[in-house]
Amino acid sequence: MTESPIRENERAALGARLPWERVRATLKLDANGLIPAIAQQHDTGEVLMMAWMNLDAIDETLATGRVCYWSRSRARLWRKGESSGQVQSLCEMRLDCDGDTLLLLVDQTGPACHTGRASCFYNRVDGDGVEVISEPLVDPDELYGS
Repeated sequence: MTESPIRENERAALGARLPWERVRATLKLDANGLIPAIAQQHDTGEVLMMAWMNLDAIDETLATGRVCYWSRSRARLWRKGESSGQVQSLCEMRLDCDGDTLLLLVDQTGPACHTGRASCFYNRVDGDGVEVISEPLVDPDELYGS
């Protein structure tokens, strides 16, 4: 069995490069062909959301610069902002050391969360409770026309 390109990079020199197609072919996808993708605002470092991507979503994102995910509930590609207008533009895509998680550094237009908040991570576990720690930036009914 050949070593994963990601494993090869563990000891590679700064600036070493591997062919994307070779790395892409060895991404660790789950049984449904999905890989978790964490979206982070490129300039502030704020973690915005986590979603799933398949190879088609990754390819489209890299080709267009507009982040595309796989919607498990709709069972189709989901271009972030297609219904809300809250688009994510890709600044950089990174892989973790195991090749089983993506980090997307994005430029987020408006709120990332369907609740109208900047981040989906607005619930803080605090002792024996869960506290809401951020207000919506916009009413979700305005985002989705409900």
